[in-house]
Amino acid sequence: MKKYITVALITFTVILNSCSTGQSQKAKANLTAVEFSEKIKELPNAPVIDVRTPVEFSSGHLQNAQNIDISGSDFKQQIETLDKSKPVFVYCLSGGRSASAASAMREAGFNEVYELDGGIMKWRGANLPETTSLAKPKATGMSKADYEKLFDTDKVVLVDFYADWCGPCKQMKPDIDAITKEMADKVTVVRINADDNVELCKELQIDALPTIKVYKNKALTWTDVGFIDKAGMMAKIQ
Repeated sequence: MKKYITVALITFTVILNSCSTGQSQKAKANLTAVEFSEKIKELPNAPVIDVRTPVEFSSGHLQNAQNIDISGSDFKQQIETLDKSKPVFVYCLSGGRSASAASAMREAGFNEVYELDGGIMKWRGANLPETTSLAKPKATGMSKADYEKLFDTDKVVLVDFYADWCGPCKQMKPDIDAITKEMADKVTVVRINADDNVELCKELQIDALPTIKVYKNKALTWTDVGFIDKAGMMAKIQ
């Protein structure tokens, strides 16, 4: 009887410890930009994986980051070359792809995966340093002065900050296009690619996508972050 009780206690202890470990990793897996930066300093030998496309990566990325495109056909093979027993950092543009990558890596046996909550958008919003793989510095895109000129009109101006690889942005595009067509006499719709306008996004504190801004008589009247349907947008521009 003693033997069975001892075995049961050992089994219970193992399960309890396993649960505690899982909860501990989960609790600290998603880090803010500042926390992510500090953790990288704390673990300088841990690989930093950028799971965006090569084009996105080349235009700006974290120092010493390695590009392993989650949409690439060889993603699984590439992550298998990493040491699963050691910490690893993962990030993307706004957090969606890195969350999927981190989940896949944990399922593959990685013990310690840290995610940049909000992606490089939040990193840029915190004015943290990044580097580029381009031979020449990339154009910063639209200036704030040019942006403000958009509002020199009697029409309502709807500005859509998006990225080509942003899932909710893709979902919203048909509604944005419909508003552009149906409300052409009353509304000017401007779509701004966040990847091509990094400095503008920093100045306007755009650190999450999609972001919608509505201006009436040159004044900002509404801002929304995240997915919103056509009806929701129409309610704010009419």
